[in-house]
Amino acid sequence: MNRREWMKLAALFTGAGSLPLLQACGQRHAMQPDAPLRIGYLPITDATPLLVAHSRKLFEAEGVVVEKPVLFRSWAQLVEAFISGQVNMVHVLSPMTVWARYGSQSPLKVLMWNHMAGSALTVQPGINSVAELGGKTVAIPFWYSIHNVVLQYLLRSNGLEVTENDAPGPRQVRLIVMAPSDMVAALAAKNIAGFIVAEPFNAVAENKGVGKVLRFTGDVWRDHACCVTVAHAHDVERRPEWVQRVTNALVKAQLWTLDHRVEAATLLSNAGEGKYTPHLPAVLGKVLAPPQADWQRYVDSGAIRHPDWKQSRIDFQPYPFASYTEKLVELLKQTHIAGENLFLRDLDPARVAGELVDERFVRKAIESTQSQARFALPASFARQETLLA
Repeated sequence: MNRREWMKLAALFTGAGSLPLLQACGQRHAMQPDAPLRIGYLPITDATPLLVAHSRKLFEAEGVVVEKPVLFRSWAQLVEAFISGQVNMVHVLSPMTVWARYGSQSPLKVLMWNHMAGSALTVQPGINSVAELGGKTVAIPFWYSIHNVVLQYLLRSNGLEVTENDAPGPRQVRLIVMAPSDMVAALAAKNIAGFIVAEPFNAVAENKGVGKVLRFTGDVWRDHACCVTVAHAHDVERRPEWVQRVTNALVKAQLWTLDHRVEAATLLSNAGEGKYTPHLPAVLGKVLAPPQADWQRYVDSGAIRHPDWKQSRIDFQPYPFASYTEKLVELLKQTHIAGENLFLRDLDPARVAGELVDERFVRKAIESTQSQARFALPASFARQETLLA
């Protein structure tokens, strides 16, 4: 994402900037109250449940009319399409939902988690510790991203500060926003010392031999969400039965993926029938179904420091724990974020968890599929968050 894209997205997430799009969305709802499911996505593994459900015709099995998912190249394009109503179901970075709801008053609801973990901090081969990033530049996909939150937690834990200055000091790390598709090339050209992003770009860097995984985000924040599934509040309020059927399909897509990881890698790849992403099956397989030898290598290198957590490189569990949203808001208040972010100061974490997330639909879908044990969910549907650098 270049500066122009960032400024465009920042404008969308203001009351004035989003108003024309929200008005357009309202007109679409009025003209087509029973619109078919229109999915927007980026070509990353975060979109897996949406794409698996489409490919496996799980939406149709629930009686949902669905159009072919629309691929977008940037978060700005995806968010603009969602706010204006061009698409009515998307996956977005979980911190972005906080910004959209409370920064621009966009009427959206988080329905469920799209996946857990699925991201990493990848660096030049000669870098062996977070401390060595001092005085260097690291790329992030977006200021309001779990990647930025986890990275800055790691940097603080290693006595490093964040800066946007072109010439960072020895105890500073310069952060720049960059499109994920540009990160591997930038790392290869040594324009950046590292990047933190969703898969499969970390796997791509490994396969090309231009970078190595320094830490997995799921090894820092245990079982964290990255992208969440978002719907318009209008649909949640006016056609809850439709939202329930869509959610049922997405939960079944996650269950299928857990049991068919290799097939899912092919389905999502450029060799799959839907050609949903431009990525090779081997690259996606390294993410969705990595060989055991990879994990031992990551433990030996220190990329995994908590093997007892038994994390997968990417995993699937749809329930949106309130504790996660609350902790996310707390951490966002401690995280350097460019642009206007004063709205964060007065946010109450518990209130955000209650207002932003509607867990009724996914809980019912989990119960109807009797999948609570398969997703390793506690009986209370509650947990405590664990962050360890």
